[in-house]
Amino acid sequence: MRIAIGGFLHESHSFAPRATGWEDFLKPGGLPPLLHRDELVEGLRTTSACAAGAIAACDAAGATIAPLAWAFANPAGPVTRAAFERLSALILAALSDALDEAPLDGVFLDLHGAMVSDDFPDAEGELLRRARAVVGPDIPIAVTLDPHANMTRLMAECADVLVPYRTYPHVDMRAVGRRATELLLARIRRGAPWAMAFRELDFLIPITSQCTMVEPMSGVMEARARLEAGVVELGYCFGFPYADFAGCGQAIACWAETQEAAEEAADALAREITSREADFTGGVMEADAAVAEALRLSDGAGKPVIIADTQDNPGGGGHGDTTGLLAELLRQGAPAALAPMNDAEAAAACHAAGEGATVTLDLGGKSDGVPLRVTGVVERLSDGRFTLEGPMGAGNPANLGLTALLRVGSVRVVIVSRKMQAHDQAVFRHLGVEPAAERIVAVKSSVHFRAHFQPIAAAVLVAAAPGPVVADPATLPFTALRPGLRLRPGDNRRFGG
Repeated sequence: MRIAIGGFLHESHSFAPRATGWEDFLKPGGLPPLLHRDELVEGLRTTSACAAGAIAACDAAGATIAPLAWAFANPAGPVTRAAFERLSALILAALSDALDEAPLDGVFLDLHGAMVSDDFPDAEGELLRRARAVVGPDIPIAVTLDPHANMTRLMAECADVLVPYRTYPHVDMRAVGRRATELLLARIRRGAPWAMAFRELDFLIPITSQCTMVEPMSGVMEARARLEAGVVELGYCFGFPYADFAGCGQAIACWAETQEAAEEAADALAREITSREADFTGGVMEADAAVAEALRLSDGAGKPVIIADTQDNPGGGGHGDTTGLLAELLRQGAPAALAPMNDAEAAAACHAAGEGATVTLDLGGKSDGVPLRVTGVVERLSDGRFTLEGPMGAGNPANLGLTALLRVGSVRVVIVSRKMQAHDQAVFRHLGVEPAAERIVAVKSSVHFRAHFQPIAAAVLVAAAPGPVVADPATLPFTALRPGLRLRPGDNRRFGG
């Protein structure tokens, strides 16, 4: 058995302040940089990526791996034409070479599912269309997807199975990679495609309401698991509600032995989701109220209160450099640690000054033009290299470039040179800050932080300070969504209506 393995992951925010270019895939924050054929297997084997689970499954099955290429960039604006074409070409050229070198039994692709490029709003659908054209109709293709994928019919029709993660925070990526590969091997042995049913739901869900650790999504995913008992794969993607194209939103794709079974399971899950629609709302506070509540809750708590700076989430397309929450923490004199503030110029200035120095900086604001003038003491410096520890990324290498810990009044700020979502306590710990010992911890994240920070928290608050990853996507200037899509749960107003 010989299996090709590759990957191309990006989550694209149509309204983010900067595009995603080739260089962003060479220097990502919390996963390996672009890996070519000879580097792929060993470069991914110990990471949390889905491809690592695929490698382990191939090893367990005694399958030979034909490595392609693998690339990841942190969420931001749409992928440039050049970056999309170059990375697609690397994967497809390697796939063509693999076909020439020896018979190929199947293809595993580690994708995100919410990539938008300059030319292709359904970028993964286009990549899969090209991959299918290269290998022909008979070689099976299995794909892993982030549940924030805007899963499209084109993706489902070009692959033999799409397997989304089951968790948000995403703590099951390796397991999903293994499952998708085991399904790929089963599909190869079967010798024929499964029946497939595809459904799109008609309302968007805010990112902050998609967490599988709490209701209503936890209940939806429990129902999904029950319904999957009678089918091969019941894939549900929550949608990434910042992509301005017709495929944006929730979707279900089900594979089964019969068309009837696929249709029934897909319809049953759709009913389960829509029955809970009204519960997918709320839970976000204005920044001033969040800081005031954190001060109240943390008084004598013995554990930190976590504040999520959701609208500047680097994992959703934010640049990680807005200063609204920091300004509010300082205004209220809140004792806090905040991470990460993405500002390479400020980090370099701290390194130039040295530990113990007092510096005055225009901090952050590179993406929105609203920096914050601060004076602080440089407490610690690092090269930004450390290994992630938490449930999402344990074993993944982080390389955030020049990094500094700056004490500004009551707040210690982790300043980095490359953006990364604060889903792991190591972003603090590698600078000597122990999050569990803090009174308030502010993180640039929407939900992923919960996997590593919620277990140490007295309380978790979600704050809406200025930033592009808006808590209410209905406020965005969409122009290309499909007619009839509702922009909020529980709201009967429809796009184009």
